Amino acid sequence: MIAKIIELSARNKFAVLLMMALAIVWGYWAVKNTPLDALPDLSDTQVIIYTEWPGRSPDLVDPPCHP
Repeated sequence: MIAKIIELSARNKFAVLLMMALAIVWGYWAVKNTPLDALPDLSDTQVIIYTEWPGRSPDLVDPPCHP
């Protein structure tokens, strides 16, 4: 099977070059027209927790962080 493909490619050089040129043009078109709308989120993971602690200040639940 592979030998037949190699033999066919050696005999039809123009067809191989034409298919290669079409693949290059199609790849260039795909790169230019494929939308990129997903960007990675590089920020730290954050979790928001809603809870009640009757009679206490929110500062006691979530103290400020100082590096």
